Amino acid sequence: DVQLVESGGGSVQAGGSLRLSCGASGSIYGDACVGWLRQAPGKEREGVAAIDSDGIASYADSVKGRFTVSRDNANNTVNLMMNNLAPEDTAMYYCAADPISCRRLQETGSPFAHWGQGTQVTVS
Repeated sequence: DVQLVESGGGSVQAGGSLRLSCGASGSIYGDACVGWLRQAPGKEREGVAAIDSDGIASYADSVKGRFTVSRDNANNTVNLMMNNLAPEDTAMYYCAADPISCRRLQETGSPFAHWGQGTQVTVS
């Protein structure tokens, strides 16, 4: 079974940067869509960024130009570099993965199959 573990969360001042990492075990990881999602208190969970096995990435409008997602298949890791953070970025951030492509997941509206426990990001 695939297990995902996030790391790199913390507290930062507005305008600062953080890098989140998602480590994975399991044979599907290299063929999977990997996404980062976040949920703030009292708000619905929202997609932040996603990256396919071919390296093609997509971003929510709210983070375009500030966040960059990248994957290192050799080390089974996906990173989310977050720059110019703002208080509205405060949330629990989750890594999620699925064996089908990001494009197909979006077309079908299917949820990710595997999830991490989340890492808290607080921007003040």
